[in-house]
Amino acid sequence: MTAPETLTPTKQKLLDAALQLMLAKGFPATTLDEICTAAGVTKGSFFHYFADKEEIGAAVLDHFVAGRMQAVQEATFHKLSDPLKRVYGYIDFMIKMSRDSSAMPSCLLGNFAQDLSDTHPRLLAQCGRHFDQWAQMMKRDLDQAKAKYAPKVAFDTLSLADHCITVLEGALILAKAREDRKVIEKQMRHLKSYLQSLFEGDS
Repeated sequence: MTAPETLTPTKQKLLDAALQLMLAKGFPATTLDEICTAAGVTKGSFFHYFADKEEIGAAVLDHFVAGRMQAVQEATFHKLSDPLKRVYGYIDFMIKMSRDSSAMPSCLLGNFAQDLSDTHPRLLAQCGRHFDQWAQMMKRDLDQAKAKYAPKVAFDTLSLADHCITVLEGALILAKAREDRKVIEKQMRHLKSYLQSLFEGDS
């Protein structure tokens, strides 16, 4: 992961405002006027940093992913020496995040991928790259856990990483549709049980 960009206070305000609006309303429904008003900056200041809405959308997506990655890297489970405990720790970390009532149970990466698939190929490609990086991050721990705990069990760790992401993103969609964030924890617990069956089935 590359080092985060050093942001000016104004650019930080614009990114934070755009992130909250796009999480709540989606990219298509968020206007530049709303972003500027929420950030407390003028349109002129906006265009000093971004050429248009798509450009700030791309920056916000990177900003969102970098923030999530930093949260994971700073979490206690990430420092565990045992790879399987890190895998389970990641699931528990997602459960803990889902219980935070101050945080919106939504993923900008998943939202963008759904909302912009037919209209913004640049942003869709950016989503694909972030999903690939996410899967590769999970794959590293899954590879080590498989080598240590399930070397004879036949499963593809990259495909399993994609499955984990799919369950989480699907849980977020269900939680939004049902207006019930508890859906996320329930699905994460199902996922953890499935992972335990793979890695500890013969124990």
